[in-house]
Amino acid sequence: MFALPFPAIDPVAIAIGPVLVRWYALAYIAGILLGWRYAIVLCRRAPELVSPRQMDDFILWLTLGIVLGGRVGYVLFYNPLYYLAHPLQAFALWSGGMSFHGGLLGVLLAMYLFARKEKLPYFVLADVVAVCVPFGLLFGRLANFVNGELWGRVADVPWAFVFPTGGPLPRHPSQLYEAFLEGVVLFAVLWLLMRNGARTRPGLMSGAFLVVYGLARFSVEFVREPDVQLGYLAFGLTMGQYLTLPMIAFGAYLAARARKAA
Repeated sequence: MFALPFPAIDPVAIAIGPVLVRWYALAYIAGILLGWRYAIVLCRRAPELVSPRQMDDFILWLTLGIVLGGRVGYVLFYNPLYYLAHPLQAFALWSGGMSFHGGLLGVLLAMYLFARKEKLPYFVLADVVAVCVPFGLLFGRLANFVNGELWGRVADVPWAFVFPTGGPLPRHPSQLYEAFLEGVVLFAVLWLLMRNGARTRPGLMSGAFLVVYGLARFSVEFVREPDVQLGYLAFGLTMGQYLTLPMIAFGAYLAARARKAA
């Protein structure tokens, strides 16, 4: 089978003595910072539904929601038996293991608490955040590729890679598929909605985010290797696909409700 050579990129971006800064950590930082700055730009446009000051204050809440929710989600959804036997390993964030769905739940909780504190309508805040999430998804998936993790299933397509930890056979670069769909395509869809007045329909962009992300993730899971400790579940689907189904359903409900209210 034809396969592309996997690029020899060191997962460690910067090493200063015992201090190691990994591309994965930089991807999280870049995604949060770019999303934050883009949110500030949106908040300064009319109509000003969320103030720039409020968005500056929210960034810490958002970061905690992403990190804590992502880790707890991975522990509970993807490897609960291991962490039940090794509970202290749940705190070893440097060893990897983050769940998007867990991070999403963490951000939803952070938005609820912050919106209540600031007396903001929940979906007014959520819509701004939704438009900025693709930055983090894009950089996060690219970091997954650099790490040679979360690779796809065995493939004979001409752009398949032999991943260092994926055995001798070429595989789909599913991380790159997700980077494109969840980063570029999702951002474009939400941007087009904003251009057509979606900001005045609270819940529309949040719903669109859940639907488009959900469809993208559900589709890519067909060529992504499932987690070895879980494998395939009922009907040949993966854990990622089952976690995505309620997202799509709820997102469709939110979008329909927002359009009807308008």
